Amino acid sequence: MADVAKLAGVSHQTVSRVLNGAPHVRPDTRDRVLAAIRELDYRPNSAARALVTKRSQTLGVVSFDSTLYGPASMLDGIEQAARSAGYFVSVASLRSLDSRSVQEAVDRLRDQGVEGVVVIAPQISAVSAVAKLSSSVPVVAVGSGNQTRVPMVSVDNQAGAAAATRHLLDLGHRTVHHLGGPSGWLESQDRQAGWRQTLEAAGARVPQVHSGDWSARSGYQAGLRLAEDPEVGAVFCANDHMALGLLRAMHEAGRSIPRDISVVGFDDIHEAAYFTPPLTTVRQDFGELGRRALELLVDAVAGVGQGHEHVMISAELVLRRSSGPAAAHR
Repeated sequence: MADVAKLAGVSHQTVSRVLNGAPHVRPDTRDRVLAAIRELDYRPNSAARALVTKRSQTLGVVSFDSTLYGPASMLDGIEQAARSAGYFVSVASLRSLDSRSVQEAVDRLRDQGVEGVVVIAPQISAVSAVAKLSSSVPVVAVGSGNQTRVPMVSVDNQAGAAAATRHLLDLGHRTVHHLGGPSGWLESQDRQAGWRQTLEAAGARVPQVHSGDWSARSGYQAGLRLAEDPEVGAVFCANDHMALGLLRAMHEAGRSIPRDISVVGFDDIHEAAYFTPPLTTVRQDFGELGRRALELLVDAVAGVGQGHEHVMISAELVLRRSSGPAAAHR
């Protein structure tokens, strides 16, 4: 900073004011300082600044080590929101979201000087881990339903599943079959609950659930079984990848979509509009989820907020061509 000040012909206090965006600096003085910074390739020492200000401008994220669309999109939404707010992000990616692993990850991030931590907790084991956390920095959970004692943000999976199921019933289908996700995932449980409650409220038969593992392969395998039942006229899939596999199985079995069977997914992955046919699905706004999670964490860092706030992000039904009126014989 002293070198920049000498080259620009100003005091080091003036350099500091320019770096911090202070308004009361003459434009020509600011230009000289910025030119000196560029010429010297000066970069502020973030570690030294943190020692003085007690602010690292860094947030930690504990994430599930997965390429699955939901967790990966949650992480992307949080990172984008943090960058927009002027924060750096340090990510600890775990293969297991048990209590010990999550606690160790939070401790490592805290040792790096993060001001707060977001824990992406899509699984039941992660919810238990968050509930047992001990941390001297604020923690916000994402995707963990309403079962944590820390501030949290999640998508309203039950309402999204209910909207998908009502859509199919409104098309005249007597009931809706469900291809669910793995039992240890909160999204899977909530989407199944929304589907079941909607059928029961409508007085419709509740078929046996077919479970997959979120993959297109598991959707394909379940689709082969469902294609053998001539009574199946509508299927709600817990995610779009399983819906993709199911569409392939139905095509191979000669079942036309949506003439013979209507299909609805969940997520609205980027490719959903390009399936054959384009997939009716439930869209999650991961950008909004990231922004709201960051708002809760920044409030917690500042010592404001309710402490146990629960923010629910709405899910939106997106209508495309994979769903249609029930066939006359059903």
